[in-house]
Amino acid sequence: MAKFEVTVYNAQVREKVEQGEHHPRFRDDWADFRYVEFRAETEQQARDMAEARYPPDEGFVIDSIFKQEESKFE
Repeated sequence: MAKFEVTVYNAQVREKVEQGEHHPRFRDDWADFRYVEFRAETEQQARDMAEARYPPDEGFVIDSIFKQEESKFE
């Protein structure tokens, strides 16, 4: 399986923070990008896994997905 780095943030939190408010459910740091790794066969599978963990209907946005090069030291 390949390793994918997914960049995610929460648009609802970002909007609240920009307005000087707080989201009722998620911490303010969700306004910033977070980098999460997933092991998957394909980029689409990694996206599906990320969206399952970070649902778009809760404000999460998958900004990018990057396939990491395999290291011979891993």
